[in-house]
Parts: sequence; structure tokens; C-alpha cells
Amino acid sequence: MPRFSVIVPVYKVQAYLHACLESVLDQSFTDIELIAVDDCSPDACGAIIDEFAVGDGRVKAVHLAENVGLGRARNAGMEHATGDYLIFLDSDDTLTPDALHAISDRLKETDEPDVLVYDYARSHWSGETVRNQYANLLDEEGEAPFRLADRPALLRLLMVAWNKAYRREFIEREGFVFPPGLYEDTPWTFPVMLSADSIATLDRVCLHYRQRRGGNILGTTTRRHFDIFDQYERVFAFLDERPELSAAWRPVLFRRMVDHLSVIFTKRNRLPRGSRPDFLRKARTHYRRYRVPGARVRTRDRLRHTLVRLGSHRTYRTLWTAMRVRTRARRYAAAVRRKIRGALLQLHYRIQLRLPLRSDRAVFSAYWGRGYGCNPGALEAAVREHAPHIRTAWIAEQAHHHTLPTATGRIRPGTAAYWTALARSKYLVNNVNFDRRLVKRPGQIMIQTQHGTPLKLMGLDLQDRPAAARGTDFGALLKNVDKWDYVLSANRHSTLVWERVYPAAYTTLEYGYPRNDIYQRATSADVARLRESLGIPRGTVAILYAPTHRDYRTTQLHTLDLDRLLRALGPRFVVLSRAHHTYKAPLAATSGRLIDVSDHPSIESLCLASDALVTDYSSLMFDYANLDRPIVLHAEDREAYEAARGTYFDVRAFPPGAIARSQDELTDIFATGHWRGSRSAQLRAAFRDRFCVYDDGRAAERVVRHVVLGEAGGLPSVAPLAERHPAPAAGVADEPLPRADVTEPTPRL
Repeated sequence: MPRFSVIVPVYKVQAYLHACLESVLDQSFTDIELIAVDDCSPDACGAIIDEFAVGDGRVKAVHLAENVGLGRARNAGMEHATGDYLIFLDSDDTLTPDALHAISDRLKETDEPDVLVYDYARSHWSGETVRNQYANLLDEEGEAPFRLADRPALLRLLMVAWNKAYRREFIEREGFVFPPGLYEDTPWTFPVMLSADSIATLDRVCLHYRQRRGGNILGTTTRRHFDIFDQYERVFAFLDERPELSAAWRPVLFRRMVDHLSVIFTKRNRLPRGSRPDFLRKARTHYRRYRVPGARVRTRDRLRHTLVRLGSHRTYRTLWTAMRVRTRARRYAAAVRRKIRGALLQLHYRIQLRLPLRSDRAVFSAYWGRGYGCNPGALEAAVREHAPHIRTAWIAEQAHHHTLPTATGRIRPGTAAYWTALARSKYLVNNVNFDRRLVKRPGQIMIQTQHGTPLKLMGLDLQDRPAAARGTDFGALLKNVDKWDYVLSANRHSTLVWERVYPAAYTTLEYGYPRNDIYQRATSADVARLRESLGIPRGTVAILYAPTHRDYRTTQLHTLDLDRLLRALGPRFVVLSRAHHTYKAPLAATSGRLIDVSDHPSIESLCLASDALVTDYSSLMFDYANLDRPIVLHAEDREAYEAARGTYFDVRAFPPGAIARSQDELTDIFATGHWRGSRSAQLRAAFRDRFCVYDDGRAAERVVRHVVLGEAGGLPSVAPLAERHPAPAAGVADEPLPRADVTEPTPRL
């Protein structure tokens, strides 16, 4: 008897069916049966199912004589199921890699519950993947299993059958089956969740819910949407048969019904023309039939409840027209206010430009107002230390103000204070460009810190790389470059690149990157404190995984299955997963030994807390090398990356450590110890000799003393690499890294 029976009802999805079935059969967990039910599909779906059945004995092909609809097709699949647990998968959706393994593990951890609820992400046709907005409800903390009464908020999740695993014995004992018609999940899910004696959650995306551009039945215009009334009649009939449940749950389900009916009614593409009055009348009948006297209605829901209770289409049309007029009026008024405000701010700026410069003011920013950090952050701290007569301020969006030191002024972009600071501060420091409308005044000093050693092409080198340039106005770019007075460089390679791709009359300061000073100054106690704050268990090896963005993609490229990597490496390893800041979603959600650190304000702190770095083409490798800790490169898309962005040298020919060309190679590198072996140490030493020459821990001091204090000579000399003592790693402190002269097997490099 298999562990899982995965039931896939199939109808008119021939373009997506291969991906669906393969996502099940390619799972690392293999104790399954896949029951594919051909619901008399008129396309090639039946033949595709038969092909899979011939190729894999775990596939059961079920062909129905007539089209019966999604619910009854699932019922037909259940009749053939023999697994411990039932899993439903719609035929245009896919399971994520290792999903069944994670589900099986969680079932064991929670004593085989009746129902396990797991998470999903919407996979849009545009390529964007968005996790369920109520993912926080699947938190695994606390007692498990539990009953729905212990966590009633689970009913806020999308009421569908395919985000759960069901114990087959429980389903058969209760006699649950899917009804005919649309919205068949409604009279299935509510009774199942209410009847379950034991429920558990899995905080992991196990399914990608495909959002097709067309073809979704719930997005079509048809009177079949009236089926929702029959489905809720079945829900309340179930409650009538279970008086022990009715008192507590009837008010809840009544509110859910009203919300559901109002959503269907207000979706403009669902109900056919002329059917809305009839729908509202039926909704009013259901409202009066199932209403619970005295049931509390939230303030924000009162309008929709009133709409359903009255059941008047004329009232709805009046309200809708009034709201539409109000919305348009508000938008117009807001646009006018924005234009007036913008004009007044520019007038304010022009006035400020006529006032004297403030020689004791310095304004800083980084990454287009994201928050305190990078080279500008290290320089701001150094100014307060070495030039305390200078008053500093930082430009950042309100959401990032919590990252700013208390001694630093706070400025929001686009405010009067912002334009005042740009007009009158003597020192302007950024790792990108300020607003293009900035007028560089005589006497102002602008420091361009940059934000990494360039591996990928930059500046003017992107003129023939449209995917990377993304409409860059190179003329405007050079006008901004002409405002720079100083540019920081961490090595000779950077100097040569910056002066060629950003040609102007600035002075290059080969002083090192200030943001890397912390690597030479931090102590073992600092590292231990950071690891504790991140939840890294003592004695574990923390791998920081930080890939860069892809210019040829609009969404993140997921080349690594981090859950699978951790299972292969065992309990001693932890992964800190950090998505590039241009993406708005994490690479993976925090779960056990996988810790998402995408929103952590300091990449330097993450580097200090980790024992090794895994990256691809990110400039972080150059900074991390200053710690003299292992670096492993993992890149499976070099050709595509080179074609879209391009690099200044082939990092495979001069790597900072071992190179993995696949997930299996990466696993092998860590499992065998090659990640910190002698060959990796040799490569890292050569890499440091070339790219870490100036980063000795005093870069920020040199910049401040030269630019702010005007010291022409006597600046701190650069300490040789051999005399530096970067902060030691914590996780492998008890096992010294092999010396470069120790003979050991050579990894793939």
C-alpha cells in the first residue's frame, strides 16, 4: 500500500499535463500512486495519460465514459485509491520539488493527522510566482495536531481541496465525496475541516497554482456560477446533521457564504449580462434562510452584507456608480495635489540653492533610499568618529528608518528636508546616483562609493546589452557621472573598470571599500552574538546562499532546492538564504534549518555569521574573500548570463574556491569537505591577492581623513594580507581548515 495516492482529474489541459504529471513522478519521495482520471477530455489528454502509464508502473490511468465534471472525476479517482493519504492535484498545477518528502516528514512529526494543510504559490502566466497571502496561518509553532476550534483562522485560507493531504481512512469513514457543479470544493472543505479530529500544518510551498491567461472555469462568464447556492445548501445541511457543530460554526460559515456570494457578484467577468438581478435575489433568499440572529458583522463587511440582504440590483447599480464617481474624483484630486506639491518643492529647492552651503553637513544614501548600510553606511559612521564636527543625515524611505543610527538625522526622499539637504550639504555620499534633478554647486563634494567589485559589465559597457541596460539613458548617466568628485576602489581591477565605463574628471581613491572594514574589526564575540540573533544553532555550519539577479529574467531563478540540499548534508548544516534586493520575494521560506535572511538590513552581518558562501556571479564573493572563509560558486546558466549581461573575466578560470555546475556537485563538495579543502584554500589565496589588496579594515578612515579632514599625507598605510586577522568563523572553529600544503582529493574546479 503506497503512502500517497495523488489524484489528478484531467480535462482539456493537454498543454500543461506533462508538467503536472512529471512534477509528481519526479518527486524524491517515490512511495506513491498517481491516479490520472481522464474526464472524457476531447483533446490529447487521454493519450498522454496512457503514455505515462506505460512508462511508469505507479501511474493508474482511469478513463471515464462521459464528462462528469471536476468533483465527480475526483470521486472516480478516490475509488481506485489505495494510499494512506489522498492528495488532489489539478491537472494544470504542479507540485514543487521534494514536496511529498516534506509532507511525509510532517505527517510523521504530527502523529498522522486526519488532515495536513500545506501552502501554495500562485504561478502567473507572466512568470511571476506569489506565495499565498495568508501563509502566516500555517505556522508550525505550537501544539500539533489540533482541532479546527484551536485555530479557526485556518478558514481564512482559500477553501480548496488541493492544499491538503487527507488520511484515506478518515475520508472513507465519514463518507465524504465531491458534489457535482462548480465550487465543488466548498461543501467538501468545510465539512472535512470541521469533522477532523486532528489537523496539522506545513509551512512550505508544496504546490504551484497556475494562473492561466484564459481557460480557468471560475474566470468564465456562465450561469453555472449559480451552482454556488446549491453548494452552500449542502454545507448548511451538513451542519443541520451535526448539531454539536452548528452552534459554534454556523455564524462563521454564514459570514463566509455572504463574502463568497458578494465576490462572485462583484467579479464583472463571471455572471452573464442580465443575470445579476436574479443572482442577487437568490443571494437574498440564502441570506434570510441561513442568517444567525445577533451574529456580529465586521465594520468593513457591512456594506457587502447590506447588498446581499437587500438583494436589489438597482441599489447595487446606484452604489456602484456613486463609488466609481468618487474613486475617479479622488484620483483626479490626488494627481492635482501631486503636481502642485512637486512644483512647490522645486521652487523650494531653487531658493535653497541660493543660500550658503553648510560646510558642517554631510548627507548619505544607499540603494535608492533602501536603508543604512553598504559603503555609505560605513563612511557615515567613520565621519561621526573621525570628524565629529560634521553633522550627518541619511536619506531613506520611512520603512527603513529603523535601520538608522540614533545619532544620524533622518530624511525621507521627496520632502522639503530632502531638497534642502541636497542643496546645502557640502558632502554628498551615495553608492548609486542621487536624483537626476540635483544641481551640483561649487564647493560641494560628491563621493561615489560604488557597491561592489565589478564582475558583470557596468556603465557604458552595457550599451550593446539591452536586456541589462533596460532603457538606460547613457547621456543622462554621463551627466550624473560628471557630478562625481571621488570614486572609491577596492582593487586595481575596479579602478581600471570604473575609469573606463564612467569616464569623467573625478579622482579614484584606491583605499578599499569601507563596508569591508568590519571584517577585520569584528571579534569572535561579535560573530557569536550575530549567530544567536539569527537563530543559528551552536556547533552548526552556516552556509550563506546569496545569488545575484538575472537581467534576462523578470522573476527569480531557482536553481537550488535548498530543502533537498539540507537533507543531503544532514543536521550539522544550516542555510541562510538571501534573495537579491531587486526581487520582492524570498528564495525560500524559513523552515527548520533553512533561514530566510532576505530582509536582514546588513549583508556584512550575515557574512560574519556564516561559515561559507555559496553564490554565482554576485560581487559579494569579492567582499567575502576578505574574511578568508570558503567560497563555493554554483552557476548552471553561464551561457545565458554571459549573453544577457556579460562579465569582465571568466570567474571559472580564476575562482575564489570550488565550482559546482549542478546541485549534486554542490552537495558533493560540502559532503566530502572539499569546500574547505587545501585546493579551495589555494584558489582563495590567489583570489585575495588580486582583489583584496586594500581592504585592511581602515578604508573608511582613509577616505574621511583625505576628503573631509583634508590630510594630504600621513594616511594609514595598507596592511599586507599576511598581517591581517579577519574575524574567525564560529561553526568550524573546532575543526581547523586544512592547510594548503596538505594533500587531499581534488574537487571539481
